[in-house]
Amino acid sequence: MPLKVLDTIIPNRALPAAVRSLLRDADQQIADFQRRHLKRPIPGFLPSDFTRAWAALRTIRETHLAAGDVFCEWGSGFGVVACLAAMLGFDAHGIEIDAELVESARHLAEAHGLEVRFAQGTLVPPGGEAFLDAVEDFAWLQAGGHCGHDELGLDPDEVDVVYAFPWPGEEQVVTGIFERFAGEGALLVTYHGLEDIRLHRKCGAAS
Repeated sequence: MPLKVLDTIIPNRALPAAVRSLLRDADQQIADFQRRHLKRPIPGFLPSDFTRAWAALRTIRETHLAAGDVFCEWGSGFGVVACLAAMLGFDAHGIEIDAELVESARHLAEAHGLEVRFAQGTLVPPGGEAFLDAVEDFAWLQAGGHCGHDELGLDPDEVDVVYAFPWPGEEQVVTGIFERFAGEGALLVTYHGLEDIRLHRKCGAAS
């Protein structure tokens, strides 16, 4: 089923106090992490613009763009966007291949009293390995090993909103996996730097 690009306007939003507190803690965790890994950085880790992610998710919520409440962040890192989704009432999940980042994400969610489930594993479902042939070896898009969807007990087609931050050259992989495995009507939210957030919907063939 094809993906439809949505021309939804995402206005900048004032951040509630609870969101500002979460982002302050996340910034500190990320800064500490980066200092620890100066000599041996974890491949594929780069944080999103969390303020824009909040604006996008709040717009989706207020305009009822999502068919349901199930949210999953692909390549969730510190889990900040998944935490923001939980603050907005989504049933939030995250999949991250690096175990250290998963533990940090769980700590952040717990510290702010948020119910978010994080899984350590690949976001590429079984049968999706062929989508990786078109790109170089990116750590967060590795196939094989433990599937994060399986750990969550959540099939990709049960997710209503997926958030991802694809690096240059990865977008076709992320959109390809989403188009193949997401359920009809699901939303894909992607961040591309410089405040660029894009929304796609998986539509039926006649849409």
